[in-house]
Amino acid sequence: MIPISLDQIAAVAEGRLVDVPDPQVLMTAPAVVDSREIEPGGLFATLVGERVDGHDYAAQTVQAGAVAVLATRPVGVPAVVVDDVLEALALLAQHALGRIAERGHPPVTIGLTGSSGKTSTKDLIAQVLPGIFGPTTATERSLNGEIGLPLTVLRAEMATEYLVLEMGARGIGHIKHLTEITPPNVGLVLNVGTAHVGEFGGRDAIAQAKGELVEALPADGLAVLNADDPLVAAMAERTAARVLTFGLTDSADVQATGVALDSAGRPSFTLAHEGTSAQVQMRLHGEHHVWNALAAATVALGLGADVGKVASALSGAVQVTAGRMQVTDRADGVRVVNDAFNANPDSMRVALRALTAMADGRRTVAVLGEMAELGDDAVPGHQQVGRLVAEDGIDVLLAVGAGNAAVLATAATEHGHQLRVLRAPDRDAALPLLEEELRPGDIVLIKGSHSVGLEETAELLLQSDAAGAGV
Repeated sequence: MIPISLDQIAAVAEGRLVDVPDPQVLMTAPAVVDSREIEPGGLFATLVGERVDGHDYAAQTVQAGAVAVLATRPVGVPAVVVDDVLEALALLAQHALGRIAERGHPPVTIGLTGSSGKTSTKDLIAQVLPGIFGPTTATERSLNGEIGLPLTVLRAEMATEYLVLEMGARGIGHIKHLTEITPPNVGLVLNVGTAHVGEFGGRDAIAQAKGELVEALPADGLAVLNADDPLVAAMAERTAARVLTFGLTDSADVQATGVALDSAGRPSFTLAHEGTSAQVQMRLHGEHHVWNALAAATVALGLGADVGKVASALSGAVQVTAGRMQVTDRADGVRVVNDAFNANPDSMRVALRALTAMADGRRTVAVLGEMAELGDDAVPGHQQVGRLVAEDGIDVLLAVGAGNAAVLATAATEHGHQLRVLRAPDRDAALPLLEEELRPGDIVLIKGSHSVGLEETAELLLQSDAAGAGV
């Protein structure tokens, strides 16, 4: 990050210093909103949520080394007091970009959005660009909204050449707001699916929101669009920027041909663009990563990279963010596929497909939590996933949740004659049921909406047996 003094922070954020003995003290570590993540020299932003008020943790973070807190009221420790903490973070992010631009040019800002695959694609881009172009700063984990975006920008260094920003939205206008904080040079739209469909009101509304990213691009910018998704491909009409498309269709500018999966479900394909091609053998699991890799490749190729170098970088890319098709073998031979960070019918479909592709003779166990934020599509969405479990030939289903998990389980039972179906009301009840059911050599997929908390189930499942290395 770029060091900045407390008096400069106050000036930029339009705030005032309170209980600050030395206004010249520098912030030399990242800004955070989670008190557990503070580093010596960092800044703690005190957000107020439904259950937790960050102001209550101000003293704790200063004791842990924070130079100050960003707050809306005095808290008895060094503070920059502002009217709106989120707005202050946005102003600080814009200031940081301006500081970097003082070297003669700003970083190339790459924004990406989509209903699914954002984090995995962001992680791929962040691994492809540095070796080809130069220093890259990217969103950590899934901090992709009005909180995470400025925090990411504030981690950028003076040497940062490329800034990769994952952009999420829960309504019309959200992405537009993010692009106003950090105007993008490149805009990537992965897909329009069913994530948060209940909040948006339908896929057309989701498409409207996601397309705000390409509408924000300048005429000399680059829009990267999924040619295999009609709602995304149609966004070409909404941008003044140059358009490059990716996909399996023959009309795509960047194509994957000869897609195949090995016995561990890792895809390989030929990457083709403008008459040049190269082979990609991915280390990630699941056929859906083909589209993620194509998206990352198209960004790099659109910026002028060589096809061979891009293919090599994709072949070397590894799993970065936990909870996304993270594969680990336990000492007893049980293979755990942790895809528990979030879920919707689209991501459930690709995860179940990956599970069957990775089985290679193993007994398949799917631990599926309820899917949130589906609105009127909640019941049919859970019915759809239940049918998929049966149609994909999964051996055991453990449905977790007190609500629509029953809908999922019933649909699976009705369509799966050989399927064993178990129910658990919550994650705490799920673990003992799962441990009792598992046999050495099984492969188990764990997936559900973040609210179900199955990430913890996956971690405990690995802790209960000495886990081996990732696959």
